[in-house]
Amino acid sequence: MWEFLIRSLDASTIFTIAALGELIGQRSGILNVGIEGVMLFGATLGFITAQTTGSYLLGFLVGIAIGGFLGLLHGFFSITLGGDQVVSGMGIWILGFGLTTYIGSAYTGLLGLERIPSVLGLSPFFFVGIALVVITWFVLSKTSLGLRIRSVGENPAVAEVSGINVTRTRYLCVVVGGMLMGFAGAIYSLDYNPVWSYNFLMGWGFIALALVFFSMWNPFILLGGSLLFGTLWQLSFNPEMVLPGVLSRYIWRTVPFVITVGVLLLMATKWFRTRWGAAKPEALGQPYVKEG
Repeated sequence: MWEFLIRSLDASTIFTIAALGELIGQRSGILNVGIEGVMLFGATLGFITAQTTGSYLLGFLVGIAIGGFLGLLHGFFSITLGGDQVVSGMGIWILGFGLTTYIGSAYTGLLGLERIPSVLGLSPFFFVGIALVVITWFVLSKTSLGLRIRSVGENPAVAEVSGINVTRTRYLCVVVGGMLMGFAGAIYSLDYNPVWSYNFLMGWGFIALALVFFSMWNPFILLGGSLLFGTLWQLSFNPEMVLPGVLSRYIWRTVPFVITVGVLLLMATKWFRTRWGAAKPEALGQPYVKEG
């Protein structure tokens, strides 16, 4: 049971960090549905770097860097060109799915490095995730930068008139968000499950996307949702440890995705939009063109 709890917390860490990256971008008004693609790039290139150099540090840095680059790319299409943010995000996902399969195929198998030491049995990244939640909440809620981010996500035209550079603020958010997504992917491949294989994330990025909506754009609720989904994910692999004899493990493996679809369907209902719509950034997904 203790091992089950540890693995659940480790899984929740990856959901938390990836979803925080998306939350920061969405708070500024930019939607990125390509989290899965960014995580795949971060996981694959981080894995290859660590395996070829023997350095975990370089692996994580490469994962973070490629995530930031893809965030910048998404920003270029979504902010500078004013393109459809969903299309841009899906393009990143498709690119990640195809290109990482080609690049990583030669590195299929175990990482081959000594495992990263745990802290009280937990991955050290669990504590990093908690710290990032607190930092994100503090920055968004208690600082002038957070006020600027929330302003451009609510009404970019008014924010621009108030002297806030909407383009610069949004670029900052998508790049930082991309870095967190790439970091989350690297944690998966270098610490949580250090084995590379074809499409090994299996939908984690889409669960992280749903968590942002589930959280009502609140970092602390997001953490709670990540703990729930981390537990459900681990339960889908080891149901016998908690509920022996209750349903097939193959049915349990569908549970996280069924709940994810349920959350997204709930968000689309008129009842939800009427009751909770105020939490959603008003300009989310809408391109902004500066007048004059």
